[in-house]
Amino acid sequence: MSIQVKEVSKLYGKQKALDALSFEISDAEVVAFLGPNGAGKSTMMKIITGFLPQSSGEVFVNGLNVLESSLEIRKQIGYLPEHNPLYLDMYVKEYLEYVAGIYKLGRNKKKRVDEMIDLTGLGLEQKKKIGALSKGYRQRVGLAQALIHDPKVLILDEPTTGLDPNQLVEVRKLIQDIGREKTVMLSTHIMQEVEAICQRVLIINKGQLVADQPSHSMQNITNQLMFDLQFSTEVPESLLQNIPGVKEVESQSEHRYLISAETDVRAQVFQMAVANHLILLEMKSQERNLEAFFHELTK
Repeated sequence: MSIQVKEVSKLYGKQKALDALSFEISDAEVVAFLGPNGAGKSTMMKIITGFLPQSSGEVFVNGLNVLESSLEIRKQIGYLPEHNPLYLDMYVKEYLEYVAGIYKLGRNKKKRVDEMIDLTGLGLEQKKKIGALSKGYRQRVGLAQALIHDPKVLILDEPTTGLDPNQLVEVRKLIQDIGREKTVMLSTHIMQEVEAICQRVLIINKGQLVADQPSHSMQNITNQLMFDLQFSTEVPESLLQNIPGVKEVESQSEHRYLISAETDVRAQVFQMAVANHLILLEMKSQERNLEAFFHELTK
C-alpha cells in the first residue's frame, strides 16, 4: 500500500480542518482527491508529504511513518504544491540542475535533467528565466522538479491550473503515463480531468470523507434522476417540489428548472403543467455526471 491515512485530524486553533480522515491508496493507482475550497485537501497533502504535522492519527507512505521517517519519505515523494514555488530569477535548466543537486543525483544529474526537460516539453524554454515563463510553462517546471528524483509516489495539488487546452491534453497524458508505474494523488476542480485520467475518486467535505468510489461507478452513489424543464413563464418552485418523488428543485435561467427525483416523474410534471394551465416548452432527462455527484455530496 503506497499511502495509508488512519484517523487523521488537524486543528488550526479551534478550527478543525481534518476530522478523523481515513483512506488508502494502492501502488500504481491514479486517485483524484476532490472537495470544495476549504475542505482540507491541501492540508491533507501537506501532511502526507511531511510539510505539516497532523494533530492526531497516523500517515504511512510505503510503510514508513511520516512523522518518524520524514526525510526518507521525502526521497520517495514528488510534490507539486497548489501555489507552485519557484526561483523566478533562475533559468529553467539551471533550476532543475539545482533541484537534482539537492536530491544528490550525482552522475545521473545531467541525464535526468535532460529527460525531465524532454518529458515535460520544456526544450524551447530551458534557457529562459522562470520569471519570464507563462503560467502553463511554470507548471511544467513544477512537474519536472517533482519527477526529477524518480519518486514512487507523486502528490499533485491542482497540477493543470493555468494550462491552455493543448497543454491540458499533454499534461493529462503525462500523468496517465506516470500512473502506470507510480502512485499518483491529485486534486483538481476540473471534473473532466478526473473522468479522463483517474481510476478512483476520494471526495472530502468539511474535513471528512464523503465518497470513495472507482471513477467509472460514481453513478452508484445515488439512484436519483435529473430532469431539465423549461416553461413559457415563471413557475412557483413549490408546484414542482410538491410532485411525488421530487427531491430537489433548482431554478435556472429563462424559466428553466433542474429537478432531481427518486423515480421518473415526467408524466407527473406534464399533469401538473396541464392542471395549472402552464405551457411546458421542453422536458428532458439529464445524465448524471461526476460534477452532479460532487455538488450533491458537498453542497
